[in-house]
Amino acid sequence: MDDYSLIGLFVSAFISSTLFPGGSEAVLLYMATQQDYAWSQLWWIASVGNALGGMTSWLLGFWVASRYPAQALIKPGHQRALAWIQHWGSPVLLLSWLPVVGDPLCLVAGWLRMHWLVCALMILVGKAARYGVLLYIVA
Repeated sequence: MDDYSLIGLFVSAFISSTLFPGGSEAVLLYMATQQDYAWSQLWWIASVGNALGGMTSWLLGFWVASRYPAQALIKPGHQRALAWIQHWGSPVLLLSWLPVVGDPLCLVAGWLRMHWLVCALMILVGKAARYGVLLYIVA
């Protein structure tokens, strides 16, 4: 394999963590079974790409907050994310890897203008842990 595969993993992880669907887990696990790259390299690239995608959702929420108050959120997933974040604070972003509610968690955190660095760290830790567990399972 060449370096384009690593770029593909990064792009897949990034897109999977925005409001668009993706399958970064399948890409990561496929690449891990090919034994062309160190698992630590795959883990790091997927984690950073996925965390940056989460921060993109955070940034979108931050930007949109000036136009729409957080209480105007309509979708049930967004309402659930709002309730979780208001109750638990930024540590709930450790769950940003969850399907359905993970992306809204990042969006709502930005919408509530939570500190970007704390959010970035929580998102990175949560997403890196998920990829680490997946790689451990296939070991």
